Amino acid sequence: MSDAELVLRSTRVITPEGTRAAAVTVAAGTITAVLPYDTEVPAGARLVDVGDDALLPGLVDTHVHVNDPGRTEWEGFWTATRAAAAGGITTLVDMPLNSLPPTTTVEHLRTKRDVARDKAHIDVGFWGGALPGNVKDLRPLHDAGVFGFKAFLSPSGVDEFPHLDQEQLARSLAEIAGFGGLLIVHAEDPHHLAAAPQHGGPRYADFLASRPRDAEDTAIAALIAHARRLDARVHVLHLSSSDALPLIRAARADGVRITVETCPHYLTLTAEEVPDGASEFKCCPPIREAANQDLLWAALADGTIDCVVTDHSPSTADLKTADFATAWGGISGLQLSLSAVWTEARRRGHTLDDVVRWMSARTAALVGLDARKGAIAPGRDADFAVLAPEETFTVDPAGLQHRNRVTAYAGRTLHGVVRSTWLRGERIVADGEFTPPKGTLLDRP
Repeated sequence: MSDAELVLRSTRVITPEGTRAAAVTVAAGTITAVLPYDTEVPAGARLVDVGDDALLPGLVDTHVHVNDPGRTEWEGFWTATRAAAAGGITTLVDMPLNSLPPTTTVEHLRTKRDVARDKAHIDVGFWGGALPGNVKDLRPLHDAGVFGFKAFLSPSGVDEFPHLDQEQLARSLAEIAGFGGLLIVHAEDPHHLAAAPQHGGPRYADFLASRPRDAEDTAIAALIAHARRLDARVHVLHLSSSDALPLIRAARADGVRITVETCPHYLTLTAEEVPDGASEFKCCPPIREAANQDLLWAALADGTIDCVVTDHSPSTADLKTADFATAWGGISGLQLSLSAVWTEARRRGHTLDDVVRWMSARTAALVGLDARKGAIAPGRDADFAVLAPEETFTVDPAGLQHRNRVTAYAGRTLHGVVRSTWLRGERIVADGEFTPPKGTLLDRP
């Protein structure tokens, strides 16, 4: 305690043991103790008392498309990390697409790191990509510090990142399993997608029919079979179909090493409310019906779904046309994810402890950062979000830090205002004011 440089005090500190009034001491960017609320502040330490606002560990978002370099008109490290910081996120892991070049070789990883280094307002790590023909690059990327490898089982939407067929999936997964890596998968089966009705046009019902649940279910079943045979570690990205949940539960019961994420938009938006022509709601797999959403929430509650991440995937506004077939598929959610999830979670009887588990503790564990991130506990990085949980705001796109302020949440009233965000004991944003970038680039531990 005597070496503390900073003490943060709150009546609601979200710790691994539960929510309690506490004083959190920080030295050299690291949490040194979580003490009783009325502990005397040592001489020389600065006290920040946030009152009844909740003190959360900074969120860890492991599914973000920054698109930098190459498509910086869509997003970029400067704007993405500012938006993340404004939303209480202190660590993100960048997807290997839609940047140019994609992160599929060590050279391409080096290029991306060089671009990100001076622009990161928060800590940033990187996924590698598994493509047809780059099996030889997977081990070198692993050794260079990527957190794992992303693969598509159906077309990705960009030509430079082709999907894997089942034979290619098996080959890549065998290589990754050989060095103990993680494969994260966009799981939609291309044959089921090709067989689905493809009408195009502005009707959301037509778009939903073009991305059926069985495309997800079939792809996940195949992934489970490969993972079981190879004893490989796999992760299902952005689960939308609740029909796949029994497959996942059964696989886990059989010892298959599979984890699963879902996203704020699947938990807070429903197909019934998407207006025709409103492609700001388009993503793949799609936002499904309210009954499906209820089952996703139940799976979060029972642990079948491990975590919640944004899949922040922006584009320029002109690509969000009224035709769902041709509009870019992706939802921008970095800045709003905590508030969106908390709004629906509290309505369904969940607590901030639950939200922190889904959006910080388990995401940190997914990428092996749980010794440093994901909890307010001694020895962890002093990364925090200060949240006013009962306070509400109405989403105004003009207030977003994303490069393109297109959002499916426009006009919605959300609970939970992020007052400030802290990175290694330094306040990096408060009341809309940002410090210069202080983030670091992370390697897989």
